[in-house]
Amino acid sequence: MKYILLILGITVMTTNTNAQKLNPEKIAKYEIILDDVMEIIGRDLVKYKLKEVEKDYQDHPTEINKVRLGLIYHEVALNLTFFYKTKEFSGYAQKSFDILTELQNNKNTTPELLLFVETYKASALSLVSGETRKLKQLGKAFDLFKDAINKYANLSPRPEFMRGSVAENLSWLLWKKKKFAKIDFQSIIEKQENNKNYAGFRLLSFTYWGWARAYKSKKYRKQAIIYLEKAIKIDPEYKAGRKRAEELRDEYLFNKKNEMKID
Repeated sequence: MKYILLILGITVMTTNTNAQKLNPEKIAKYEIILDDVMEIIGRDLVKYKLKEVEKDYQDHPTEINKVRLGLIYHEVALNLTFFYKTKEFSGYAQKSFDILTELQNNKNTTPELLLFVETYKASALSLVSGETRKLKQLGKAFDLFKDAINKYANLSPRPEFMRGSVAENLSWLLWKKKKFAKIDFQSIIEKQENNKNYAGFRLLSFTYWGWARAYKSKKYRKQAIIYLEKAIKIDPEYKAGRKRAEELRDEYLFNKKNEMKID
C-alpha cells in the first residue's frame, strides 16, 4: 500500500511540475487566438462562428484550427442545445468531447494548448451528460475538472471558471457539485486581487456575475452588488457579462427596496 501511495505521489508531483513548465506568454497568446470561440454570446454569432471555424479547419487542418473546432462545437452545444434546446444541434457536445480527447491523447499536441483542451473536454462531457441524463458522465466530468484545476489553475483562471460555470447551472439536488460555483468564482477573484494580470476582462466580468448568482442570500447581498457593479464597469461594450450583471443587480436592488418596505 505504501508503494502505491508513493507512486501516486510521484505521479501528482510530475504532473504539477510539467504544468509549471508551461510558458505563460504562450498561454496568453492562445487566450487571444481562441478568444472568439470561447464564452460566445448570442445564437446568431454562434452559428456564424460554427460555419467559419469548420471552413477554416477544412481548408487548413492545423493543430490550432482543430482546437478551435473542438471549442466552437462546445459553444454550439452550450448555447444551442443546453440553453435553447435546438434539436438540430444535438450531438455537438459529443463531437467536442471526441475532438478534444484526440488532441489530449496526441503526444505532439502543444503543451500550452492542453490547458484549453483538458478544461473544455471536461465541460463538453458535462454537456453530454445533460443530453444523455447520465449522472455518471457528470461525475467523470468533475473528475476531469479537478485534474485540470490541479495542473493549470495557478497559470490560468480558465479551469476554475469552467467548472464554476457548470456547477452554477446544476439543480440544487446536486448540491455537492453545485457548491463548486461558490468555491471556484471566489478562488478566481482572490487570485485576481493578488495578480491583476491573472484574468482577462471578459472572463472576470462573467466571474463577478457568477459569484453574485452563486451567493444569493441576503447575507451576501451587499458584496454581490459590489461585484455586479465591477462586472458592469469592466465591460463597457457589452462583450461579456455586463447585460446579465445589470439584470441581476436590478433584481437585487428591487428586492432590497421591497425588503426595506416590509421591515
